[in-house]
Amino acid sequence: MFNIQNYSKQNIKNDVLSGALVAVALVPEAIAFSFIAGVSPVVGLYGAFIIGLITALIGGKPGMISGATGAVAVVFVGLGLSVSQMYPDLDKEALSMMILNYILLTSIIAGLIQISIGLLKMGKFIRLVPQPALFGFVNGLAIVIALAQLPFLAPKDMGQYNSWVEIIGASFTENYIMYILILITMATMHFLPKVSKAAPAGLVAIVILTLVIFFTGIDTKVVGDLADLSNVSMPSFVLPVAELFSFSSMAVILPTALIIALVGLIESLLTLSVLDEMGGERGSGNKECIALGVGNATSGFFGGMAGCAMIGQSIINFTSGGLGRLSSFTAAVLLIILVVSFSSVIAVIPIAVLVGIMFMVSIGTFEFSSLKRIMHMPRSDAFVLIVVTIITVLEDLAVAVIAGIIISALVFAWKHAKIFASTHIDEKGRKIYELDGPLFFASVTSFNEQFDIVNDPEVVIIDFKDARVMDSSGAEAIDGITEKYKKAGKKLSLRHLSEDCKKTLTSAGPFCTYEEDDPTYKVAHNV
Repeated sequence: MFNIQNYSKQNIKNDVLSGALVAVALVPEAIAFSFIAGVSPVVGLYGAFIIGLITALIGGKPGMISGATGAVAVVFVGLGLSVSQMYPDLDKEALSMMILNYILLTSIIAGLIQISIGLLKMGKFIRLVPQPALFGFVNGLAIVIALAQLPFLAPKDMGQYNSWVEIIGASFTENYIMYILILITMATMHFLPKVSKAAPAGLVAIVILTLVIFFTGIDTKVVGDLADLSNVSMPSFVLPVAELFSFSSMAVILPTALIIALVGLIESLLTLSVLDEMGGERGSGNKECIALGVGNATSGFFGGMAGCAMIGQSIINFTSGGLGRLSSFTAAVLLIILVVSFSSVIAVIPIAVLVGIMFMVSIGTFEFSSLKRIMHMPRSDAFVLIVVTIITVLEDLAVAVIAGIIISALVFAWKHAKIFASTHIDEKGRKIYELDGPLFFASVTSFNEQFDIVNDPEVVIIDFKDARVMDSSGAEAIDGITEKYKKAGKKLSLRHLSEDCKKTLTSAGPFCTYEEDDPTYKVAHNV
């Protein structure tokens, strides 16, 4: 919870103004993501308000903005298709209500899963995401943010055009005013902060251009064209219908809830990492898991859809000076006030201004420095960066991050899949194998290739002083080589193994010699 006594007047002003800018920018996003999920815009707006409010108060990163997002909305599309197949006899209105009930219960369960993950302190596993994958996530998301604005610029009848060239030409012909407004907005956001930082440049662009469009009567798309917000009321408590607690319904809801929980946490924790990199105090991943879970569960009970952190709005808030909890609190509260009490004002805001703001967010989000670094990165890291970027754009954030982790892990295993041995004969005629490198599942083959059992003398010593046994596969390899020397009738001794490793060994255990400087590492056991 924020303490207003810790705020200076300047901080209060910055947080309130940046929160106001974010609140306006949240409206079309929440509406658009509701359409993606196939529900009323009110569902997305309620979700943006409730999730944003709760994460503002108890989240792990002050100033981070959460609400209804495209990453989660896309998962709800699949849920809607499954519900449609389960209830083929329902009319359109009844089916929409049934889909909504499924979404609400799924949001509640997803929230409970996220709370559990936070309580188990599993948020720290975001550290497993390597830096190249983080760059790929940021770059891919920047591209996704920009691409998400293109539907607003599409010509009215896409079907009558035969190529993208014709579509782009028609877009300029129909929406040239929007293009002009977008450029003015982007120029305002770029140049105004160099002159004055008294107010967020995005908010200045919204106020001035909205007034110009309203009083001049210039014909351009406005927020009111997206949806009718005239009858939006404050959210009220609702319970999921009892029919959803059947086996067949749960078979659809539970897997979807798990996916939403994981997608939401991955996007939120990665957004937290991005904001940490941009500066300020380091956030708490586990607190964010719990806050997001509470927000999603509460949203489901009050008619809202699940969501997660919104990197675009979070960066708008951060770069506009909103670094405290008051900024995200202001954004959430002002959002619901605007759509409930001032919907007529929101309705006249030009879409082009909001598109221009999001284009600038996209530019600010993209890690242009990664383009320079990619030439000097190891090829494996560059490959991870490119793959994660492409998958984020074409497929899904969660899939992209998981793919990045898997590829990085495989590359790491491949790089360390070699173990080397230097050999010499001591004064007693014994052959000493001095190993160097990690012994684990990937290096077992290399380990076995080091030994010349047939030609070795009667007494052999394997020294693990500069090697480390990483897992049970390594221990099994030691057992295996011990058995081979035993069958050859030769005496084998093992030096410098940790006590934990010695306990893991079965065949080789009796052949371990005691050394004063034996290491103390633990051996990971395969499950």
